[in-house]
Amino acid sequence: MRSVQFLTAIAAALLVSATTVFAQEQQFKDVQIGISDAYIPAGFDSDADAYVVTSGVFPNGCYRWKNAEVTHTGTFSHEVKSMASVSQGMCIMVLVPFTKEVRLGKLNTGKHTLRFLNGDGTYLEKSMQVE
Repeated sequence: MRSVQFLTAIAAALLVSATTVFAQEQQFKDVQIGISDAYIPAGFDSDADAYVVTSGVFPNGCYRWKNAEVTHTGTFSHEVKSMASVSQGMCIMVLVPFTKEVRLGKLNTGKHTLRFLNGDGTYLEKSMQVE
């Protein structure tokens, strides 16, 4: 009888623990993150999808890359916002580097200006030549 009660208590504790962990994993917040550098490959033409490779550093282990929002503000000017999901809970407090490819789509022939917007109002600006 005691072993049944003991096993029931352990099962209940595991269920509560798993529910708590699951609830913590479900709490995410989307934030705009800064880009420290962007590699602009050469050789794109107007028939191919252009892309860039961005890199930066997450402030801790709670950050995960989500996506990049590309806004074509003009024919030859584009803005890129990088987004991350941040889990609300305990995380490792170390800087975590990241590198991600960002697709820009098909661009017209000419020199394009790319602005990588940071969340604090600053930006990194690069140029891209499309043949």
